[in-house]
Amino acid sequence: MGAAKVLVLAMLLAVASLASPASAQAEREGPADDFVAPGETSVDDDDEDIDDYDEDDSSEIKEENGVVILNDANFDTFVEGKDTVLLEFYAPWCGHCKQFAPEYEKIAQALKENDPPIPVAKIDATAASTVSGRFDVSGYPTIKILKKGQPVDYEGSRTEAEILAKVKEVSQPDWVPPPEVTLVLTSENFDLVVNEADIILVEFYAPWCGHCKRLAPEYEKAAKELSKRTPPIPLAKVDATAETDLAKRFDISGYPLLKIFRKGKPFDYNGPREKYGIVDYMIEQAGPPSKQIQAVKQVQEFVKDGDDVIIIGVFKGDQDPAYQLYQDAANNLREEFKFHHTFSNEISTFLKVDPGKLVVMQPEKFHSKYEPKMHVLDIKDSTDATEVKDHVVKHALPLVGHRKSANDAKRYTKKPLVVVYYTVDFSFDYRVATQYWRNKVLEVAKDFPEYTFAIADEEDYSSEIKDLGLVDSGEDVNAAIFDEGGKKYAMEPEEFDSDVLREFVVSFKKGKLKPIVKSQPVPKNNKGPVKIVVGKTFESIVMDPKTDVLIEFYAPWCGHCKKLEPIYTELGKKYKTQKNLVIAKMDATANDVTNENYKVEGFPTIYFAPSNKKKDPIKFGSGERDLESLSKFVEEYATKLSRTKEEL
Repeated sequence: MGAAKVLVLAMLLAVASLASPASAQAEREGPADDFVAPGETSVDDDDEDIDDYDEDDSSEIKEENGVVILNDANFDTFVEGKDTVLLEFYAPWCGHCKQFAPEYEKIAQALKENDPPIPVAKIDATAASTVSGRFDVSGYPTIKILKKGQPVDYEGSRTEAEILAKVKEVSQPDWVPPPEVTLVLTSENFDLVVNEADIILVEFYAPWCGHCKRLAPEYEKAAKELSKRTPPIPLAKVDATAETDLAKRFDISGYPLLKIFRKGKPFDYNGPREKYGIVDYMIEQAGPPSKQIQAVKQVQEFVKDGDDVIIIGVFKGDQDPAYQLYQDAANNLREEFKFHHTFSNEISTFLKVDPGKLVVMQPEKFHSKYEPKMHVLDIKDSTDATEVKDHVVKHALPLVGHRKSANDAKRYTKKPLVVVYYTVDFSFDYRVATQYWRNKVLEVAKDFPEYTFAIADEEDYSSEIKDLGLVDSGEDVNAAIFDEGGKKYAMEPEEFDSDVLREFVVSFKKGKLKPIVKSQPVPKNNKGPVKIVVGKTFESIVMDPKTDVLIEFYAPWCGHCKKLEPIYTELGKKYKTQKNLVIAKMDATANDVTNENYKVEGFPTIYFAPSNKKKDPIKFGSGERDLESLSKFVEEYATKLSRTKEEL
């Protein structure tokens, strides 16, 4: 390379180094923890465009039809010191944004003439990922008002008059944010508030938790919406890091954790975590858990045309103590089952039961000569809600049920589970063929009451069949068994019959079958600071009784996992010399976790498996995923950690 070219390149590098602080600052002040914005670029990516740096200085403030154009590089510089700024986060492809653009330009012109002028800006959220991540932008256009650097959500209509009125209101020197509708609970007022409420939603949070920070504005919006109802449904929050007694009392191990309370009784919240989802879920939860039926015809229709378990409580009236007990039990299971009740003598006579009874029965298509048509529980004064719940759960499945994706996770938890796959269709034209194969399964199921049996449609479970290696079996009917430990076994392709299925189940019972394990290849070199675990090595590494193991289950596409990777590698290096401690990770999308005590419901999921408690791992769920917190977690539960002289 000539001297002149070297000199030019050196000058360009010098210019780049001077121009970079703004974007570096934006990167440092990026999104809240646990959030990795899509499309983030690294400093290395910026270096690739060094030749074009002078042509497009992203820190320069530009204006378009009165609207200031902001991005990651110039945002902080522009808003610093300003009392009020109107912001629009948009996407170039968004139709609503294009429609709103002329109106927004009118607003900019009007606020320019205000005394004092109020700046109006727009940010391309698809490009300015750091800023949009910081403000939790998830839809377009999103309008926010910055008041002394603090965001105020705009929730009105996208009209000039309404937006101008709100901005001018916020810009007043004496304006303060309205008080939160969300109630703040402490150990002093918790029982007083919660015990009196017919229904209340309580969030247990940690101030440092990124997920909690993202939930906060949605939770407050939902609280406002639900406060307008008659009667209102209150929402509350508890700082679990300050109110440790409350956190311990309700077994809070991760944040945020939401619980519904009805007159002080806690129930799990399994709903969405955005405004409208929370509102809809809580409105449904505020309704009765059981629907009243008044006619025998309704019961007959359930039996003849039903597709799921039929649960009916028979009572004298709504003041019957048994009815109140039934309602409590139904609240515990309302998301899994449909509950009904009746005060009708005709229905009581039709079912051949007296008031004070709980009837659980199956629709006609699941009846068989091997099982009773109904299961009845006598609800006495001594009966508690747990007994009612147990009765429902115990008899919710027929001898051979229909496994569907909608009911799979909660209904078919008892293992071993024997599943027979074929074209399952109970409509009129295919009912006979469906029942033909189901009857074959019944012949076997009656002799193995300790096992759960089900049929499943092969199209609904195509990915599961693929994992079992049965896609190319060539058979119309296939079968598999899933055991308590998370292992799965496929039946060798053979023309299906009761005897074939029986032989398969007996072989499993005698321990003669080899499990099917989805696994990446075993790494040839596995001597890095973080040991790679695959499906085939899960037992030998994670379940090894001679070592403590910290295992991270990740997904290659997961932003949180990518953010954790360098920290986790540092953790591995820190404990590299510990012979009895393994820091490991597994791609849970490409490998089977062959022990169901290690449940993976999100990414990353981290467990510590002590050498003496492999079947009772400890989940890392409350703390920042930084080196200090992970080290503290490891050292708290390690059973074989050796100390160096320096540490001692």
